[in-house]
Amino acid sequence: MTDPLDTDAIAQYLLDNPGFFEAYPDLLASITVPHPHGGRAVSLVERQVDMLRERHKALELRLAELVQHGRENDLISEKLQRWSRELLRTRDPRALPALVVDGLQSGFAVPQVALRLWKLPAQYGDLPAMAEVDAEVISLVDSMRQPYCGRNADFQASRWLPGAGTQTASLALLPMRVGAAPDSFGLLVLGSPDASRFEPGMGTTFLERIAEVASASLSRLTA
Repeated sequence: MTDPLDTDAIAQYLLDNPGFFEAYPDLLASITVPHPHGGRAVSLVERQVDMLRERHKALELRLAELVQHGRENDLISEKLQRWSRELLRTRDPRALPALVVDGLQSGFAVPQVALRLWKLPAQYGDLPAMAEVDAEVISLVDSMRQPYCGRNADFQASRWLPGAGTQTASLALLPMRVGAAPDSFGLLVLGSPDASRFEPGMGTTFLERIAEVASASLSRLTA
């Protein structure tokens, strides 16, 4: 059996001497290698052509994935723009909480959405979003610096969702803040019965944009 060091040396020699097969054209024509998809042997040239085809196919698939991702991102950007425009056009601040929730459900196809706000002026105390929130939840939201994505580990906030969270397999928690303020004034909860809809490893950039738009709009209620 050929020593592995010898084969490495041969491979390196061929890399360092690209004109080797020009000096021995008959050798190049006589070399055969196993076909990757069958037991027959093919020429080295034919095998190289097959490898180029496989690489070309892989590049085409990768390009198709990039184009698809680009289209999906464009679609999401359009939805975010429409939602933002609707919130900006709303003159009545009291209508904003419902518009935030409805926009996420209808515009982004989020099956379960809940919103709670706190520390708002007394004039908004009758809004559904101003339902009582435990101090423990508020403390948790104050400590969050980015959205949470993952399975529903029986968070208290999940009980705000339809069915009291019993049909929620995954969720995202988006804290509401006025700009870069350390204290929160609300929490937006997105839920789904699909355990893979909001996964721990997913990027949160888009969710952060949603939180920013919602926070900026709802901050009109804090004044």
